[in-house]
Amino acid sequence: MIINRIKTKILFLVVITILFSCRTNVKENLSINKKAKWIKNAFESLESGNYPKIKAISWWQEDFDNSYLKVNSSAESLEAYKQGVHSSTFITIAKFSLNKLIEPSVGIYHSAFPDFGGTEDVVTSKRINDFETLVQKEIVWAYFSNNWYDSIHFPATEVAIIHNSGRVPFIRIMPRSNFDEGGPDPNYTMQKIIDGDYDSELTQWAIDAKNTNIPLLAEFGTEVNGNWFPWNGQYNGAGETTGYGDQNIYDGVERFRDAYRHIIGICNTNGANNITWFFHVDAYGAPDTEWNKIEDYYPGDDYIDWLGVSIYGPQENDEEYLEFSKILDNVYPTLTNLSKKPIAILEFAITEIE
Repeated sequence: MIINRIKTKILFLVVITILFSCRTNVKENLSINKKAKWIKNAFESLESGNYPKIKAISWWQEDFDNSYLKVNSSAESLEAYKQGVHSSTFITIAKFSLNKLIEPSVGIYHSAFPDFGGTEDVVTSKRINDFETLVQKEIVWAYFSNNWYDSIHFPATEVAIIHNSGRVPFIRIMPRSNFDEGGPDPNYTMQKIIDGDYDSELTQWAIDAKNTNIPLLAEFGTEVNGNWFPWNGQYNGAGETTGYGDQNIYDGVERFRDAYRHIIGICNTNGANNITWFFHVDAYGAPDTEWNKIEDYYPGDDYIDWLGVSIYGPQENDEEYLEFSKILDNVYPTLTNLSKKPIAILEFAITEIE
């Protein structure tokens, strides 16, 4: 009788132990959220050796609307980022040659848009320091927007703040009068830039850039293949071929290409040779049409120093979830076929997903 009771008690303890173990494993699995998994996959992919042309990454540290993109949107996501970026692969010291950023011989530059506000231009040294403290890793460049709004001006104050913080200023030249998405800009069309309507302002921009006497990074027309921005081909000629330039090239993409060339030409003519120029596309453009191809927007190797791409996971809960590596696999061949220039992931982030 006593032996049976002992056996029963032992069996009971075994069952309780098994149930507790299962419950613990469930909790552990739940604690590894999808955002943390996505971040983990991103860093593992970058270190895999499968993408040898990627030489820089830049996290987009911002929350807007229902998009919780900040790396610290949860403890799990922050930990995944810190663990990934802690690797010696991700380096924090830039290399320059003749004032141009060059690709590192070993490693990948680590950088960020360190939450410079909803207008993307509220640049402070505190925001840079806060991000670096948060992720426990320094950044090479601090990425911010030079919004044209009512006038074109060189962002001297913002550049000085970043430079004095010991980081490289990266200027996103944004020809927009406002933040309205999905339509043409009322002032800054690609044709007006080509025609020279803004040459005097752009010349002064170039002179001011030169006079900083420091290496600068810059891009014109962020994520050009996305129709959420007014410089996309949809608002500058779309699929027409007879309204501008070469009739074998779609007018919308050709106008952007020539507008970008025009701006770089003005900078070069005025001695602003301290600028490293990036060509920045999105991994998934819109609209998905024949005339909206990435390669047709490209100004060419004579103008561009680096290729850049945005890789975003879902930005809202109801969007399709794709791993970082899956998204990169879709666009990487296009970029490597376009040019032998180094590639920077200029924006990457994901929201918290339930």
